[in-house]
Amino acid sequence: MNQASFIKINPADTVVVCLRAFTQGETISVDGKDITIAQDTPAGHKILVIDTPQGHDIIKYGYPIGHAKEDLKAGAWVNENNLKTNLSGTLTYTYQPVNEPLNIKHENRTFNGYVRKNGEVGIRNEIWIVPTVGCVNGIAERLASTLAQETGCKGIDAIHAWHHNYGCSQLSDDHENTRKVLRDIVLHPNAGAVLVLALGCENNQPDQFMETLGDYDKERIRLLVTQKVEGDEVEAGMAILRELYAIASKDQRETCGLDKLRIGLKCGGSDGFSGITANPLVGEFSDYLVAQGGTSVLTEVPEMFGAETILMNRCETTELFDKTVKLINDFKEYFLSHGEPVGENPSPGNKAGGISTLEDKALGCTQKCGRAPVSGVLGYGDRLETPGLNLLSAPGNDLVAATALASSGCQIVLFTTGRGTPFGTFIPTMKVSTNTNLWQRKPNWIDFNAGKLIEGTSMQDLLSEFVDKIISVANGEPTRNEVNGYREISIFKNGVTL
Repeated sequence: MNQASFIKINPADTVVVCLRAFTQGETISVDGKDITIAQDTPAGHKILVIDTPQGHDIIKYGYPIGHAKEDLKAGAWVNENNLKTNLSGTLTYTYQPVNEPLNIKHENRTFNGYVRKNGEVGIRNEIWIVPTVGCVNGIAERLASTLAQETGCKGIDAIHAWHHNYGCSQLSDDHENTRKVLRDIVLHPNAGAVLVLALGCENNQPDQFMETLGDYDKERIRLLVTQKVEGDEVEAGMAILRELYAIASKDQRETCGLDKLRIGLKCGGSDGFSGITANPLVGEFSDYLVAQGGTSVLTEVPEMFGAETILMNRCETTELFDKTVKLINDFKEYFLSHGEPVGENPSPGNKAGGISTLEDKALGCTQKCGRAPVSGVLGYGDRLETPGLNLLSAPGNDLVAATALASSGCQIVLFTTGRGTPFGTFIPTMKVSTNTNLWQRKPNWIDFNAGKLIEGTSMQDLLSEFVDKIISVANGEPTRNEVNGYREISIFKNGVTL
């Protein structure tokens, strides 16, 4: 059988991944040994290459992805029915630092961005309306629509109202999470101007919220409290927005180095090809960006379970290691406090695509951050301070995690997917397909095809093409979610609603 019909990712692996569907009775040759396929096995799924007794680990990516539920023979289709996670509760970890030099050449490549007063750089110049509370969502949407009709968005990239359901009837961490994310949106450099729209009686009190912004640009960020308006709050809002539009529409792009890029790393609707094509490609880009002095951010903490020690040992300092341990164990305790197992993660779509356990998913997921050392660890809602690779606390949920990445200060989210998804958060959300079939079926969703990696294109050639594409997006080329108008935010919620 042609070697290109399957792949053994790591020499230590006890499974191979099918690059096409196999039929029962076919024979493959692995490490000089002929193996007969025991049953029909779909593309992206795993075939066992050695006999494995019940309870023994099955290895993929060079690490255990769980243990056999029963005695399994070479040639068996390994899936969620015969493979069980090894994950349980919180763990004690030991710091064993690994320092692998990137050896990537620094290039003097640039992009054209909007340099803001505080030195941050946006890749879009948009006008945003940010409600402090969900009660004014309708007003916010009406204002955005009216301004867009009135101006035709001439001189700016877009006008958006970021509606959400929160800002009141929340306590403790939920209230703080809402305030942090809304603050981050208001301060994001992709916005040339922002109207903060308040009701007045909400828990997220307008004056207190504005204090969280710190020393902000008062010319470009304005507040309107609708309960204080005598008469028509829409006209009052439009008067402010017209002033903001007059300012933002004069902004021009300037040449910036790649060190000013901050890129979020995310996957969703993953399949068995994710850890072979799209995630490694994004990992190579992450390393390239870090070598240029830029910043990448990995999140989806529950999808690090099973691969967390790889990240911990890449931490630059003991302090960062301790923060990463807390990042992992806090999320495990969150699961356990709700009576939920920490390893019950892969979705039905993941399983159908060839991902059988959380370890299987995590070892593929974490490939998105390449080999660079971890230089920063952020809590949910925190803003970026340190260049290089950062880890961010957020759940795996696509929209919540993508919003968190954007809130940290990322200008673009790179979103790898094997099943496909149309959504986008409040910054460009660039979809990278793991397989060519998805690229061909959903061209209205997908921005870049990493499936070419298993069709003969080299990683270096595809990386060069990928870097060019990302720079084009930074220069203003719209992503598919922007073209489609699929943009929204979602804020993490844990506690009660009053």
